[in-house]
Amino acid sequence: MNIEGKVIVITGAARGIGEEYARYLASHRARVVLADINDCSNTLDQVKAKGGAAVATRVDVASAASAADMARTALDAYGRIDAIINNAALFGALRGGRFDAISEKDWDAAMAVNVKGIWNCCKAVVPAMRKTGGGSIVNIASLAATYGMPYGLHYTTSKAAVIGLTRGLARELGRDNIRVNAIAPSLVLTEGTREFFAEKADKAIEAIKTGQAIARNLVPADLVGTIHWLVCDASQLVTGQTIAVDGGTVLL
Repeated sequence: MNIEGKVIVITGAARGIGEEYARYLASHRARVVLADINDCSNTLDQVKAKGGAAVATRVDVASAASAADMARTALDAYGRIDAIINNAALFGALRGGRFDAISEKDWDAAMAVNVKGIWNCCKAVVPAMRKTGGGSIVNIASLAATYGMPYGLHYTTSKAAVIGLTRGLARELGRDNIRVNAIAPSLVLTEGTREFFAEKADKAIEAIKTGQAIARNLVPADLVGTIHWLVCDASQLVTGQTIAVDGGTVLL
């Protein structure tokens, strides 16, 4: 489970789950590259305050050019890329509702960030992984896809696409010793969750919790163990998998 010295890019690192990944991985002596469309300075300060190694950069994952710049920042700082956690996604900024009430703008935005964004980031980092003999890609899917969350079809569909992308890319990159996996969390208590569900947040949070075998809502720290395993060498023959971290909601 040793990840000391590994260079790990984390998108969506400015807050919430991505911020938690950064703090945790840096505490285990990984070198982290914090990337977000928003300012990552708060996350960077937290990592450095604990003696961690990190650099921060802005990225718009929906732009291939921006994703390429992110990869260059990582390579300029550390000379290699061992793993990427494709965590950046639109969730809180989207409006839920009936499928026929979702705006075309919101639908397109969800696909551009949540699906195309992962494609862009994978294209950006894979050449560096090939040069060093392999790596790990971890895509963040969602219970929304594995369960079939209603009233958020744009988000649900985008996360289902992430699972398909993960499986297909795992088959393509296996010959390069690059493994590609996804995590499908249940609802995680973050700012984005409350933003998405708005006035219905408390009801949604309770309903999802009661549907779990372990009836406790997830917090960001509940995901770091699975992330750690997937980016370390202990999982070197695990690829193409979607791991549900959902308290026992969808039993795959």
